[in-house]
Formats: sequence, structure tokens, C-alpha cells
Amino acid sequence: MNAPARTPLYVPNEQEIEVARESSRLLAACIGKGKTARVRVIDGGKDITVPVSALHMLVDILNNMAQGNAVTMVPVNAELTTQQAADFLNVSRPYLVKLLEEGRLPFRKVGTRRRVMFKDLLAYQEILNEKSRKAADELTKQSQELGLGY
Repeated sequence: MNAPARTPLYVPNEQEIEVARESSRLLAACIGKGKTARVRVIDGGKDITVPVSALHMLVDILNNMAQGNAVTMVPVNAELTTQQAADFLNVSRPYLVKLLEEGRLPFRKVGTRRRVMFKDLLAYQEILNEKSRKAADELTKQSQELGLGY
């Protein structure tokens, strides 16, 4: 699969932020517990059946827009360039290449270029998050044992 197309970054304006805030609240309140939901689109005059999981994603998108954040979607099977992968992990490209060459993150070569699967980046990020949680838990435990008031 190819790398996701680069689209211009779009940051919502104040009016869109307010509409997103209100619509995310209303949509979240009416999501049912089933696997699908029916949505009525007034402008199109049609009822549409959509997966509830898609509505949850839409609520997440609207919540981010309501906070003024730009949002993009990346399929988990997308292949990213080393620069895109480094940007996602918030590291430098040379550091990411080092991770790849050390075998800490899988990749494949397309000609002379490295490509990283987005799902592998997510898995790596989860490993980093787990290590951070364990370190924070250990620090909290030590602080409590020493009576430091945390």
C-alpha cells in the first residue's frame, strides 16, 4: 500500500470550532449501543445506516476540531516514509532510521527508500507508552515509600 497522500493541513476556524463543539455533543448523546445506527441527512433527504464505530470516530474528529486541532486519518495498513514515521513519533528522521537499522521497528525497502507500516508504528508507540507507565508507577511507589507526599 502506498504512503498516504499529503494533503494541506487544515485548521478549523472559530465558526467551525463552535459547530464542531455543539455537533459532537449532540451526536455523542444519541449514539446507541447496537452495531449500526441510522442517521438522517437533512440536506440529502435520506436515512443512512452506518456502523456505530464510525459514529464514534466522527465524534472524536469533531471533539478534536472543537479544540481547534487539525485532524487527519491514516489507514493502519498505510506505508509511511521515514520522515512521516519520524513526524508521527515526534523524533528526528536520523533517530528513526537508527531504530529501523537496529531492528527495533520493522520496515521494508522500496528501491533505496525505507517504508514503515503505520500499524508497526502504533505497536511501537504502545510499547513506549507502556514503558512510560511502568516508570511512572515505579516512581510513584518509591515516592510513597519515602513519604514524599505523592
